[in-house]
Amino acid sequence: MKAYLNLFDFSQKVNYKTEVLAGFTVAMTMIPESLSFAILAGLSPLTGLYAAFLMGLITAVLGGRPGMVSGGAGATVVVLIALMQSHGVEYVFAAVALAGLLQIMIGIFRLGKFIRLVPQPVMYGFVNGLAIIIFSAQIAQFRIATVEGSTWLTGSALWIMLGLVALTILIVILFPKITKAVPASLVAIIVVFLIVLGFGIDTKTVKDIASISGGFPPFHIPAVPFNLDMLKIIFPYSLVMAGVGLIESLLTMNVVDEITGTKGRGNKEAIAQGTANVVNGFFTGMGGCAMIAQSFVNLSAGSRARLSGIIAAVTILIIILFGAPIIERVPMAALVGVMIMVAIGTFEWGSIRIINKMPRHDVIVGILVAAITVWLHNLALAVLMGVIISALVFAWESAKRIRARKYTDDQGIKHYEIYGPLFFGSVTAFLEKFDVQNDPSDVIIDFRESRVADMSAIEALNKLTERYHKANKTLHLRHLSEDCRLLLKNAGAVIEVNVMEDPSYKVASGRS
Repeated sequence: MKAYLNLFDFSQKVNYKTEVLAGFTVAMTMIPESLSFAILAGLSPLTGLYAAFLMGLITAVLGGRPGMVSGGAGATVVVLIALMQSHGVEYVFAAVALAGLLQIMIGIFRLGKFIRLVPQPVMYGFVNGLAIIIFSAQIAQFRIATVEGSTWLTGSALWIMLGLVALTILIVILFPKITKAVPASLVAIIVVFLIVLGFGIDTKTVKDIASISGGFPPFHIPAVPFNLDMLKIIFPYSLVMAGVGLIESLLTMNVVDEITGTKGRGNKEAIAQGTANVVNGFFTGMGGCAMIAQSFVNLSAGSRARLSGIIAAVTILIIILFGAPIIERVPMAALVGVMIMVAIGTFEWGSIRIINKMPRHDVIVGILVAAITVWLHNLALAVLMGVIISALVFAWESAKRIRARKYTDDQGIKHYEIYGPLFFGSVTAFLEKFDVQNDPSDVIIDFRESRVADMSAIEALNKLTERYHKANKTLHLRHLSEDCRLLLKNAGAVIEVNVMEDPSYKVASGRS
């Protein structure tokens, strides 16, 4: 029994009642979102629910981050819309399975660590943009389907919806002041449901989105030709889906790490996400990734273990099999109110308080990432753009920091003590610091406070060596770090480097 508990991370102190209630709450918030995303992509509503069940269960058991929730997320589904329209649902299933294989490979080769390259301003922009998306998605629930398409609620229907949403928000805010033994979100959903049921209030329900009644996810091999032409069609979609899914999952994991004060395992999560997507492809699910909104619901309900995710997944399956008639009558207003509070909790309000204390370029990056996230609903592109801009800004700022202290010793040797990294961004400023024509016959460049970082730096040293050589002068490179000497040695075709031992320091002298 102890081995079983350790396997599922239950060896730590776990409040089982909290985990179970959190799981029920998460299931309630996952159902309408999974349905909406499936319908958006032109897929069967059950395809979305199957994804919520399969992704939730597999990642809860195998994932690298207890407390994080995965399901049929919109970020990955949006990628597949064009494929669905051009080649149909069978190609979608094949693409989901291939995306899963790619994610498994990323986890096996331990590439999940590259999420560390995402700077804090990008994280702020990602989270804030996602909060705005979650909030704006709730506005769409104030529309109702008509013969012509859809129209905004008006009159009493609108006021009833607004009143029930306000009541839900009020319960979520006030109930924790009474007790935290039961998740406030679940209490709000139940109270609003009972009020609507008891007074026979006519309002929009889950059934107005789609029917959620069905059976167990059936095993199904995608009906596609298994050849190179098919692979050429699905591979671009699979690659983007795998990237988007892992970026959102690993970023969500970072946020959960911050909230819980614990450390998740990115590569293990990548393997779990990939395994879940492969299973989705063969069990008619639309695939997915971590869902930051549902993860926040889970954490705010007090969950810190895997049990809540398992409970949420099993609850969704039970609802599909038996509970659809009840869940279909849950008012959408209750779910909208819960998700609005999730959006408010997701937003990094601290980023606004410190905006006047942050460097201007970090503020711009955060705003840009949030804008791309909201405008294009493309989290991968938003994060990628943020990382690229941050990297370019860092390179520019680092390039400006390189400087040289110059002096001539008693033996007539000119010394250049270099401060700051020598890399592609700083080579121009580096070369401008040397006076080849007026320097003495022996010149020493001291790299004690610097390092040679890349091929551009090596080429700059090569050019400098050639200049001094043509002037019949000798250039010595002093205090190169071990990795710098190795870098120069490996680039022997560009610059010849001889390492000389010295009682007090090591000298690398180069002469082209």
